[in-house]
Amino acid sequence: MSEAVTATTPAKSPFERIGGHPALQTITQRFYDLMEQDPAYAELRAMHAQDLTEMRASLPLFLAGWAGGPRDWFEANPGKCMMSAHGGFAINKRAAGQWGEAMRRAIDASEVADREIANAMADVLERMATSMARA
Repeated sequence: MSEAVTATTPAKSPFERIGGHPALQTITQRFYDLMEQDPAYAELRAMHAQDLTEMRASLPLFLAGWAGGPRDWFEANPGKCMMSAHGGFAINKRAAGQWGEAMRRAIDASEVADREIANAMADVLERMATSMARA
């Protein structure tokens, strides 16, 4: 039986529905593992720093705030968004497609609390990545 949402029960955020920080950590680690290990993402990997430790810590915090959870990343990076954070990169359609595909695979391979919201998140993130392509 599912919980009914009433006037006194606020709807759960996508962050809560997907499983919070643990789910986003799992997705992020899988995403960067794919980027580092799968040759299909070589062009995407080449655009990133040699050491992905900082990115592995940063992305789940961004995703948390973006999905309606704690906004720690946004508070630590005032005025920044994904578009401005990637403004200095020459992102082509191929690399943007690799990012979207790797993120979708990471989400698909991860245990999440709500598969429907996870699939919706994959769709939106894939479109976000595609929108960053300049050539």
